[in-house]
Amino acid sequence: MTQTSAPRPLLRPVLPSDAAAIGTLLGVLGYPCTREEALARIQRAGPDPRQRVLVADQHGELAGLIAMNVRYSFVHGVDICHIAALVVAPNWQRRGIGQQFLHEAQRWARARNAARIEVASATHRTDAHAFYRRCGYPETGLRFVRRLGDA
Repeated sequence: MTQTSAPRPLLRPVLPSDAAAIGTLLGVLGYPCTREEALARIQRAGPDPRQRVLVADQHGELAGLIAMNVRYSFVHGVDICHIAALVVAPNWQRRGIGQQFLHEAQRWARARNAARIEVASATHRTDAHAFYRRCGYPETGLRFVRRLGDA
């Protein structure tokens, strides 16, 4: 099979046993963490019904992940789905997995009556910016961050 004809991975909820691969995927995104740190994040997000973390599983190999949450926006007066992370492993990119994740995010957000989906992307990730634009996510502003402590 060629890369373009390979079947798309199955999207499924993240499992504690995925922790090592999640740490690697977050590293690709620029947020490296250990297996233990990834496991703690999985365990914290898992029971929260306003959070969802999915992985793209290709016969046991994790090809990517999306983490999202729904929260109320005081400014807009509606619930908003925020994509906190979307990453596809380099050897799986350009096979439709990112679009597959975005379609699932839209389905999940609508099921929770979210009025919109927002995603932030680091300024240096120009390929990601182009991807989001192609998928119908226009750039609407800047985000400013001040760290509080070590986090």
